[in-house]
Order: sequence, then C-alpha cells, then structure tokens
Amino acid sequence: MESKNKKFTASKYYLATYNFAQSLGWTYILYQVIQHYINPSRNTLWDKTEQPVILFQTGAVLEIIHAAIGLVPSNIIITTFQVLSRVMVVIGVILATPYTYAAASPGLPLALIAWSITEIIRYFYYFVNLIGIMSHILIWLRYSTFIILYPIGITGELLCFYAAVQYSNVNPNAWSFMLPNKWNFSFSYLYLLIAVMLAYIPIFPHLYLHMFAQRRKMLNPNIKARTHTH
Repeated sequence: MESKNKKFTASKYYLATYNFAQSLGWTYILYQVIQHYINPSRNTLWDKTEQPVILFQTGAVLEIIHAAIGLVPSNIIITTFQVLSRVMVVIGVILATPYTYAAASPGLPLALIAWSITEIIRYFYYFVNLIGIMSHILIWLRYSTFIILYPIGITGELLCFYAAVQYSNVNPNAWSFMLPNKWNFSFSYLYLLIAVMLAYIPIFPHLYLHMFAQRRKMLNPNIKARTHTH
C-alpha cells in the first residue's frame, strides 16, 4: 500500500509540474504575441514565437502518452486529434513552407492567440486542481472561453493550411515523392494537406459539441451530482 501511495504522489507531482510549465510557456507565447503588436520591430511574429511554440506545442504530445497509460482519464482519440492537428500545423505546415506562406498568413496570429489563451487557462486549471485548489471563476473560464476561442483557433489553423496548399500548388514536388521511384511508392504533400483540412469538417463539430457537453456537466451542479452517483 505504501508503494502505491508513493507512485500516486510521484504521478501527481509530475502532472502538476508538467501543467504548470505548460501554463507558463503559453503565457510567455501570449506575451510575445502582444509585444509584437504593441512594439513592432523588424522581427516577424514567427521569429518571436517560433522556439517556444515548437517546444510547448510538441511537448503536448506527452498528453497522448498520459491518456494511453491511464495517467489521466482523457479520451485518447480526442486527445490524439487535438494534439496532432496542432503539431501538424506547426511542423507540417509552418515549418515545412517558406515564411511568405503559412508563417505570414493571418491564420498564424489567430491560431497563436486562441491556442495561448486556451492553454494558459486549461493547464492552470489542471494544475490548481491537482494541488487541491479550485476557483469557480477558473472552472467557468475553462468551460466557457472555448465557445469563442475554439472557432478562432480552427479558423487560424485552416488559414495556415490554405497557405501551405498555395505553396504546394506552386511547388508540386515539395515534400512529395512521385512515381516512378525505386520504392514504388508515391506521396503527395498537397493531398495530405487537403485530406487533413477535409477531416476538420466531421471532427470539429464533434469536438465542439463534446466541449459543450463537458460544460453542462461541470457548470450544472445537478448534472454533476447525478454523474457521480452512477
């Protein structure tokens, strides 16, 4: 029993540290975005945010592992799509195309603003919950701000994808393998981008409605009480 308690304490400590670090990281990213527009300089928005966005967005891949091994009760399918779609935007779209495309798209500031505000609230909510402190205001923010921020973030992501599609149309061989080749295998970066964009059509409404269901559960004491009795 003692080893079990130690394991639980270690897991809780790890998750608290992870969530706090992520909350701080996204706070720094939001600060850089605000600074970019308050104090314009020769540096682009992506110049200022590239390194922390890569670090903290790819760091979210750990959430898939957390869900897979049962460290957190999150739905692994929903978590995987939410994380990998953003990682795809960062690595497979912004970093994979020249600056004049996705990184210069109006979708980048939209995505970064929506991501950072959402993640600051979400990770800090998890952190204070883990250390046994909870605020009704924080609960409300966690399950209400997504109503506006989620569509803004999705719009930003899709605009970045669209910019990458434009790049791929001009450079059809970029990140693609065309037949014939010695592996007898073909891959089209353009078709991948289009396929991911089309996947947003059925998946986004599902995730959005899922968040509304979570909101009703968390903000309605009667629903929450009935859930705990079953």
